[in-house]
Amino acid sequence: MRPARGYQRTMLRQPIRILGIDPGLRRTGWGLIESDGNRLIHVACGSVETSERAPLGERLVLIHDGLVAVIEQYSPHEAAVENTFVNANGASTLKLGQARGIAMLVPARAGLTVAEYAPNQVKKTVVGAGHGEKAQIRMMIGVLLPKADPQSEDAADALAIAICHAHHRGSVIMEAKLKAAAR
Repeated sequence: MRPARGYQRTMLRQPIRILGIDPGLRRTGWGLIESDGNRLIHVACGSVETSERAPLGERLVLIHDGLVAVIEQYSPHEAAVENTFVNANGASTLKLGQARGIAMLVPARAGLTVAEYAPNQVKKTVVGAGHGEKAQIRMMIGVLLPKADPQSEDAADALAIAICHAHHRGSVIMEAKLKAAAR
């Protein structure tokens, strides 16, 4: 039997399920989409919430366990996480970085490739401008994923991160392969 080429290879292509994660200590948003060529399909979205009164370690465990449950339920193929931006409050940035570490660790431990995107790249991909507003992101989520109805800004941002990865995943995968080959 000869290998599939051209049209036959296209017919064998499977949709890629992408988990987008918007890390946060109070709320970590997650969004799942399927990318089938140029077609994007909403699968699910939500957020893992923690109490500000709980100790930091307990909050990180809740984020970990919530993301593990999402991965076990939806079986994504790849994940994308938003890079942390540095703000004026160093302590807040450090805590956000800890939540981001959990957001990267969980999919990596599940064997998923984890891509990272800057907030401006996510906005530029989804809205067309690197400094788009939250309302613009939500509007474009509605256009690109008509069946999506994120209940929080964090879930909407996570869907935007997944969309960004769907658009840029080819170059991210190629870059990872080149880095692996250079080792």
